[in-house]
Amino acid sequence: MLCAASNGGTRVSQQAPEISFVIPVYCEEAVLPALHKRLNTVMDQVGAPCEVVFVNDGSSDSSLTVMDSFAAADARYVIVNLSRNYGHQVAITAGIDHARGNAVITLDADLQDPPEVALQMIERWQEGYHIVLARRLARDGETAFKRASANLFYRALRRLSSVDQPLDVGDFRLLDRSVVDSLRAMPEQDRYIRGMISWVGFRTAEVTFRRDERAGGESKYGLRAMTRLATNGLLGFSDIPLRLALWFGMIVSVVALAFGAYIVLNWLLNSELVEGWASTVVILTTLGGIQLLMLGIVGLYIGRIHNEVKRRPLYFVNAQHSLTRRRFKFQKPSKSLAGGGEEGGGGAAQRRRASSSARKG
Repeated sequence: MLCAASNGGTRVSQQAPEISFVIPVYCEEAVLPALHKRLNTVMDQVGAPCEVVFVNDGSSDSSLTVMDSFAAADARYVIVNLSRNYGHQVAITAGIDHARGNAVITLDADLQDPPEVALQMIERWQEGYHIVLARRLARDGETAFKRASANLFYRALRRLSSVDQPLDVGDFRLLDRSVVDSLRAMPEQDRYIRGMISWVGFRTAEVTFRRDERAGGESKYGLRAMTRLATNGLLGFSDIPLRLALWFGMIVSVVALAFGAYIVLNWLLNSELVEGWASTVVILTTLGGIQLLMLGIVGLYIGRIHNEVKRRPLYFVNAQHSLTRRRFKFQKPSKSLAGGGEEGGGGAAQRRRASSSARKG
């Protein structure tokens, strides 16, 4: 297996990695040196071949240059450079696709997920667990709004979702190769990897840790990104929004029928009722309720179709720095092969003349 290029050459990895660290990176040049140092310490303690798969998710700073320097000096580092910014969940997917280890550990680059916790995860994996989750005991350095909104979202999603999703668990986790292969068989576009991992099942364990403050730089996960993630999690693993439309349509239909009965009764008892008003209100409210009812039913199917019909690739790789593509220099054919030499060309010409003479004869 060809590994990272160094000074125009190629180094060969002697052993396939047992453990793969998958780290999506987006404009993290300030924290990468510290992350690199701590990863090296952790990999030296693992006692098995390791690799680090950095996924450059369209960084606009010098993050790619910094990661290239890691790969040039150490064959354990693999750089997957995406063609643009696809988002955190797709970047994790790209890293998982390129990871070769029997166990894959996903974590963020900002060091809020301490790499040292991976040692505890590996111990649980060696006990026979397929998934090892890292549960946060505290979230240092985060605003009160972010902590409150995260707690509210995860608890609401757990109640609404069709699968049991653990609380206070992010994308910091270990996945056995069997789980990785299962995830790679799920091509859905609007990805919520935490929910997908819960959906596939397998034997699961937990370790706990205290989430640290960012080691440098600023958070790239703003309100818009969190809202998109929450939307994917809700719509991908719950049909409650569609059912709400269905239930609301049913409620409006019942109210419309009751109101229609009231209008008819009022018309029978009160001759001063405005002419035509009763029939107009009954028709509009009844039709409105029926439309919402039908839209809710159709929406149950459209929501599923919409997730399946878009067959776009999840991402494109601009350059996978871990694999050095061999470039072959084109060599012109020799004169004998090209038919221009005395032996090759002349022999061929003589054979053609002889064949022509034989046909004439």
